[in-house]
Amino acid sequence: MSYRIGRAQLALCTMFGTAACASTGAFAADLSIPNVPDDEQVVTVMPNGTIRLGAIKLKFGGFSEFATFWRSRNETADVGSSFGGIPFGNSPLAHEHETRFSARQSRVSALATGDLDQYTHLSMYVESDFLAAGTTSNSNESNSYTPRIRHFYGAYDNDLTGWHVLAGQTWSLLTTNTKGIQARNEDIPLTIDAQYVVGFNWTRNPQFRVVKDLAPWLAAGVSIESPSTQIAGSPPSGVDANHPGGSLLNSTANYSNDVMPDVVGKLAFDPGWGHYEIKGIVRGFTDRVNHSNNTILAGGGGASASLPIIPKALELQASFMAGNGIGRYGSGQQPDVTFNSDGDFVAIPAVQLLTGLVAHPFKGDTMYAYGGLEQNFKKVDGNVGYGLDTVNNSGCDIEGGTCQAQTKRLWEVTGGVWQDIYKGSFGRAAVGAQAEYIKREAFDSTDGGAPTTDDMIVLGSFRYYPFQ
Repeated sequence: MSYRIGRAQLALCTMFGTAACASTGAFAADLSIPNVPDDEQVVTVMPNGTIRLGAIKLKFGGFSEFATFWRSRNETADVGSSFGGIPFGNSPLAHEHETRFSARQSRVSALATGDLDQYTHLSMYVESDFLAAGTTSNSNESNSYTPRIRHFYGAYDNDLTGWHVLAGQTWSLLTTNTKGIQARNEDIPLTIDAQYVVGFNWTRNPQFRVVKDLAPWLAAGVSIESPSTQIAGSPPSGVDANHPGGSLLNSTANYSNDVMPDVVGKLAFDPGWGHYEIKGIVRGFTDRVNHSNNTILAGGGGASASLPIIPKALELQASFMAGNGIGRYGSGQQPDVTFNSDGDFVAIPAVQLLTGLVAHPFKGDTMYAYGGLEQNFKKVDGNVGYGLDTVNNSGCDIEGGTCQAQTKRLWEVTGGVWQDIYKGSFGRAAVGAQAEYIKREAFDSTDGGAPTTDDMIVLGSFRYYPFQ
């Protein structure tokens, strides 16, 4: 149905639907209305939260969520767990449980699209949730200042030439897609936990991305992305490595001295069965040592795949990444660099793995299981570095004891289910349940050995998607 409607009436239409539009008496019978005044728009109200506003189509999305979660260790965290921060036994938190409710993962989104011609498409996408807190905002992984932005970008897509350009904030190009290399096609774990799964490669940060479809089955892309460095240890004397945030940044967080963006490249293959990727990243890390700047290059590479083992019934997801200085790009948020005896940055070697199965045993039901690993390797120079055997771990298992443990490995197994309880003209409602087990292991030390800790987490969720 189409209407001729003024801007003030459009707001009423958008909020309360066709009946509210009708009450204004400001319709036209069809979209082809000659001499429409400048202060009026031609509006088409479509199903599933979509409105056509002149040449622009606007689709609303998102969900409301009521989430519950219980942890066997008290991480003092909301619905996003701190995998690398699970407390060792020296902390009282390790002996406490944690139960919380949360609605903060609820999301709102809007997608605006317009076609310059049959081949050329423009779009803008914005998505937000409510998981920001002013004193926790930083630029590390999810660039989520208050009010929190998950995604906010504009894109240009040309079907004829195969060029795709994106500018704004969204998933890193390192994140696996389900097909091609285009936004909103990412293969994201289906967890209730907002930190997803150990071993999952991702950030959400500002970037400029260019992608070229080289063939119907092959695409190549490169992205320059906002940098941030995860530093292990305190800077030695005479070393400047980071600073508290200044103008428009969080003054309670430290920001690294980054001089170049992270550069990500990807090749994606869609041969007809499954989706396959080869990807790599180059990063630069800078500190200032005794009045001289020191910059090192590091990075890594990997591969991933999304496979329809049984079409529409069982899918396999797998990814692998290895390199130096890649800790930021894992869900466990492990360190990228440490210091050598001269105070210069050195990149920490690491491996990240993820596997997952998603099944649809019957209509409206989705079951999933994932396993992930993030492994750090020693980078030691004398008595400094990461993975030192000279740290004091003697009290890691004693409440109130001394524990200087440095994380060697994180691994996780998790599984869950989503079940639709309603799907119809009023949207979709679903309930979910998830259980996860995470193990944190430290490097061996001559004083206290190699301590470990773990966390068992049980989560539940009710979500309502009004526009699905």
